[in-house]
Amino acid sequence: MKPNSKKTIKNWATEDRPREKMLEKGREALSDAELIAILIGSGNSSESAVDLSRRVLKDVNDNLIQLSQLSINELMNYNGIGEAKAVSIAAALELGRRRRFAEAVQQPVIHNSKEAFEYFYMHVQDLEHEQFWVMLLNPANKVIKLSLVSVGGVNGTSADPKRIFKLALENNATALMLCHNHPSGSVEPSERDKTLTRNIVNGGKILEIKILDHIIVGIDKYFSFADSGMI
Repeated sequence: MKPNSKKTIKNWATEDRPREKMLEKGREALSDAELIAILIGSGNSSESAVDLSRRVLKDVNDNLIQLSQLSINELMNYNGIGEAKAVSIAAALELGRRRRFAEAVQQPVIHNSKEAFEYFYMHVQDLEHEQFWVMLLNPANKVIKLSLVSVGGVNGTSADPKRIFKLALENNATALMLCHNHPSGSVEPSERDKTLTRNIVNGGKILEIKILDHIIVGIDKYFSFADSGMI
């Protein structure tokens, strides 16, 4: 049954509510009107947030570019859209515009340990304490993102495999590169480094997430578990 347009969204069936629909089915399942409804949160006395959003979109021929060209004051002409809601819509559309430019910056594809070292090195060089990083990769070994997992002291840091795999699953990564630095400058892996690497590799096998390498960064040099046959 379709929701009554005069009801507020919180009175709709759970599966008809935009927020719940996004959580259950993913953002791709929502229409433009439903996404805008999430931004504005509520409609007016005769329209739900979704119905109000549909009306606004209809006035711009269901074209998001035309919608982005509306001023704050023009958005506020709609009953139920005040300044805060108008600003939220404008801010979301501006983020979308900026994202198009950001997509032009290509993330690198990692082919070997040297390329991984160079990518990690800019983040850990000259540090006086240890940090543990994870590089998330797609099936083509293209970098999805780089994440700092933990920060330690001069002599060590700990990395929680559960946190590492949580990051991988949240970002749909199929492979990982691990990295931590040794402020001392030595790149020789400790027994703890070896044990942690084995544990993460074994966990990756269960989840079908491949651990391609673990890089230890020293001063202008590095150690690769993969190159050394330890992965």
